Amino acid sequence: MRWHVRRWCSTLTWQYRVAAVPALSQRHFGYARATVTRTAVNVSTAVSLATRTTLRVGGPAAEFVEARTEADAIAAVADADAHGMPVLILGGGSNVLIGDAGFDGRVVAMAIRGITDEADMCSGAMVTVAAGENWDALVARAVNNGWTGIEALSGIPGLVGGTPIQNVGAYGQDVSETIARVRTYDRLEARLQTFFAADCGFAYRTSRFKTDPGRYLILDVTFQFGLGDLGAPVAYLELARRLGVELGERAPLADVRRAVLEIRASKGMVLDDADYDTWSAGSFFTNPILDGAAAAGLPADASRWRVGDGTVKTSAAWLIEHAGFHRGHGDGPATVSTKHTLALTNRGTATADDVVALAREIRDGVRARFGVELVPEPVLVGVEL
Repeated sequence: MRWHVRRWCSTLTWQYRVAAVPALSQRHFGYARATVTRTAVNVSTAVSLATRTTLRVGGPAAEFVEARTEADAIAAVADADAHGMPVLILGGGSNVLIGDAGFDGRVVAMAIRGITDEADMCSGAMVTVAAGENWDALVARAVNNGWTGIEALSGIPGLVGGTPIQNVGAYGQDVSETIARVRTYDRLEARLQTFFAADCGFAYRTSRFKTDPGRYLILDVTFQFGLGDLGAPVAYLELARRLGVELGERAPLADVRRAVLEIRASKGMVLDDADYDTWSAGSFFTNPILDGAAAAGLPADASRWRVGDGTVKTSAAWLIEHAGFHRGHGDGPATVSTKHTLALTNRGTATADDVVALAREIRDGVRARFGVELVPEPVLVGVEL
C-alpha cells in the first residue's frame, strides 16, 4: 500500500511515498498520479478534548485518532471525508477553544515525528520537520546547532505543523521569515501538494492555510536557517532592552532564547501546570490593523505602528487595558491573566462558555470605548463570540 507521487519544478525533483488513502482510485492531476488502496484507521470514541488543550476546556470527540505516521494522518482524514464526517486537526491544543459540547466528528491528533537537516555555509541549514514535532524543542535544537531565525520564538507552545497556519510570531520574528516550503495533503483534491513560501499567503497572523480552513493537512515544514552564533537582528524593543542591545543589533542565540523565555514566563506564557495564568490559549486577540481614518480616531497615546501599506497596527493589550479590563479582571472561573492582559485564563474549573462570556465582555467593551473590533486569535470550535 503506497502512494507514489513525482513532482517537477524547474530542475528539482521531489518523490513522495506515503501509505494509501481510502476511497480513491488512480487519478491524474496534471503533474501527479496517485494509486491507492484502502488502509485501516484506529479510532477511539468519547475522548475528552479538555485534556488536550492548554485552556483545558472542551467536551469530548465523537471519534479520535492519534496519527503517529504520515500514512495514518492521511488515511484518517481521507476516510472521514469519504464518509462525510467532520474533521478537526489537533496539534498541541495551544491555539484552540473547543466548545463544551465537544466535536461531533473525527479529531485527528498529529503525532508525526521526524527531523532531517542538511547544512552548508552557502545556503545555510535546510531543516525538514514533521508536523507533530514540538515547536519549542525545535527552537532549542536550532539554538544549540547555530541555526538562526527562530530564537525569538522560544517558549511558544504547540507543534510545528500549526506554526504556518497562524504565521506564528513574537518579539519581532514571524515563522514565515524562515519557512522555505510546506508539504500538505489537499483534502479537496485528494493529493499531496507542496507550497513554497511565496505561495503560502503569509501575512500578519494568517496564511492560505488559515483563510481556507480545513482544506490542507500539513504534513511537514521545511525551514531555511542562517548559520552562526548570533541571532537575527533584534526587532522588538522589550527584548532589546532585556538583552542590553539597540534595535537592529544582534545578540548570541542562547542569550536571545534565555531572554525570551524570561519575558514569556513573567507574562504567564510558558506552560506550567501549577500556574493558572498559563491555562490559556496565549494571546486571545490579535493586534488590530486599522486604516488611516480609524487609527486617527484613537487617543494620542495609543500604541501604533505603521505597517507599510497605509495601514496602522495598534496594540490589543493597550485597548483592553484602557477600556477598563485590567490584569485579573473577572469574578468567575475564567479571568484575564494576572500577568498579561491579552491572555484569558481558566482558573481551574472554567468551561468553554465561561471563556466565551469573558471574551465577549472584553470585545464589546473595546468596541464601545474605541470603535475597534477585536478579532480572536485562537481557532473557535463549536463556539462563537
